[in-house]
Amino acid sequence: MRFKNHMRESITNLLSAKLRSFLAILGVLVGTASVVALVSGGQLATEHALAQFKRLGTDLLAVTIQDSGRDESSSEQQKITLDEVPHFARFADGIKDVTAYSVDYAQINFDSHPLRGNVVGVAEKLKSIFKLHISKGRFISDYDNEQRYVVVGYELAKRIAAFTSDSSGALGQQLLVGGKYYTVVGSLAKSPDSFFFMVDINNAAFLPVNAALTNNQYAELNNFVFRIKKDADVVKVQDQLKKQLVEMYPKKRMYFRSPQEIIDSMKKQTTTFTLLLGFIGSIALVVGGIGVMNIMLVSVVERRREIGIRMAVGAKRRDIQRMFLTESVALTLFGGLIGVLFGEAVAFITAHFSGWEFHLYLLPPIIGFLVSAMVGIFFGFYPAYKAARLDPIETLRAD
Repeated sequence: MRFKNHMRESITNLLSAKLRSFLAILGVLVGTASVVALVSGGQLATEHALAQFKRLGTDLLAVTIQDSGRDESSSEQQKITLDEVPHFARFADGIKDVTAYSVDYAQINFDSHPLRGNVVGVAEKLKSIFKLHISKGRFISDYDNEQRYVVVGYELAKRIAAFTSDSSGALGQQLLVGGKYYTVVGSLAKSPDSFFFMVDINNAAFLPVNAALTNNQYAELNNFVFRIKKDADVVKVQDQLKKQLVEMYPKKRMYFRSPQEIIDSMKKQTTTFTLLLGFIGSIALVVGGIGVMNIMLVSVVERRREIGIRMAVGAKRRDIQRMFLTESVALTLFGGLIGVLFGEAVAFITAHFSGWEFHLYLLPPIIGFLVSAMVGIFFGFYPAYKAARLDPIETLRAD
């Protein structure tokens, strides 16, 4: 009952000084909105990234096989051939399909213009495994063998089209790749980044794998992507696959990338990022709390006579302290409530313009509201303490 009376009196006192109360609420509102918007935005970005990753498929398993790094002659190094790759699908029961590709960092030029991008030797299966879509022309075929054909990624095709007035864009143009000319037979639609692919798909030039291997004597088949059956245990498949590959290539090092490892890594990184954003938003909330403390100190000075009268008619020091502390908390709670709504609105607008799917998470509003209440208690304690320690006689003499 006493708390209810204190709250009623607090609201009455705050309404009597509307401008001062508004300024205090504004500071807390901005701080709370910053915390809620940044934390909600971080969570929405995380969910968007995970949704993209899952859309690409969590049924993939990638492995990179490299030389051990020991001082071995080229004759002693065991190279993996294209004929061996299909046999990899039999190394574990859960493997549905497999493809291999090579990565080369040869220079790409179009009409004397250097183009930034990677050269990738691929087989036809790569298109279906990575769910690539053709914008114009066709993809690399297994029948191309060592033919000098190339398929370009979305961004690479745009840069080529910028140098030509031909309506077909990059299609049919000649690219100089590693000193040899290749004809563009297709261009890809824009593709999201894949954590299972070692290079940027949109900035890559795709050659027939045989042509890529003969184009550069140092190019090797060292990247493999496996599509896993839906009911298969990815961890078990990885263990079986690793065992077989180690037996076949004991002098090589192997690096696996599984869906669960990538998801865990993404969640860990985004959790750290969200905490950092929350910390940045909390700085604005602390600034708002300092504003509340300043305004409450001014209120204590202006209401010294009121404090003296209350003490003279029997109010105890703890009653005075509770009264001012309640006012401070009422300010921050009201500011926090509006700040939560404003922060969620900002997060919604950000998600809308970023193309993210919006979800209302309970944690950011709860954190923002509770932190605003704690700010009111922390920054309101000193003014309330100072008001409770005033001398009644001195306060009654005040003008």
